[in-house]
Amino acid sequence: MEYNGRESDHLMLITPERVFYAGLLGRPRKRTPGCCHVYVAVKGNLHLTIDDALATGELFVTLPNQRHSIASDYRTAISVTLEPESMPDGVIEALAERLTGPDRAVYARKILAAYALLRQRRYGDITTAEFDEMCFGEALPRRVLDPRVMRAVARIERFSGEPVTADTCATEAGLSASRFLHLFKEETGISFRSFRAWKRARHLLHFANQDLNLAHLAQDIGYPDSTHFSHSIRRFYGLKPRAIFVGSRDLAIYRSTETVRLAEAS
Repeated sequence: MEYNGRESDHLMLITPERVFYAGLLGRPRKRTPGCCHVYVAVKGNLHLTIDDALATGELFVTLPNQRHSIASDYRTAISVTLEPESMPDGVIEALAERLTGPDRAVYARKILAAYALLRQRRYGDITTAEFDEMCFGEALPRRVLDPRVMRAVARIERFSGEPVTADTCATEAGLSASRFLHLFKEETGISFRSFRAWKRARHLLHFANQDLNLAHLAQDIGYPDSTHFSHSIRRFYGLKPRAIFVGSRDLAIYRSTETVRLAEAS
């Protein structure tokens, strides 16, 4: 496990398939992330808005690409994110039903206990199964991807700054572009273009507590220009890139060994 950050109650643990974040939510603007979010209040309540309908409570789940805004009574809130391509179809929906059902308070306490554990740093490296056990009390089913799609996913997640195109991935897979795009969506449940856009924005999290030139960062992680970078980040996170960096100055960031390995392969 690699640590990169400050001594703080605000922390983020990043693995290739999961993120545990405890920190500021920023202003409650609409966001449309490409992952599942499990939001838990540290104190007081959360306020979730979907389609102009407001709900208040201690735990909420939003599905991938579901437009919403979230606000908290307390300055720190918890967000556990799950990447949809890592699980078979229907798993996220079933998890959401369990978490928001009669045992909602039990799951909220479980995730708060995981936060307390992470604050004490009583963990070594962590697998997806161990992460799920820590947060939900069970290891969620894993999706097994076609090796050709797995290679494309790995290429996208290297973030070398060079654009990853469907044509390149199709050639590597020995398929036509159209057949590859069909296979990719069939295997992951997500279009190639949407997957690539979300992973690019997700990669920003690794640098959120650093003092960087944002224009250079945008180029390094594959954005064609600063305008595209800003629009994409606002769509996924509901915040401008600068606001994310300002709000993350005291954020301690941990990365799993697998996450570090992918980064070093860039």
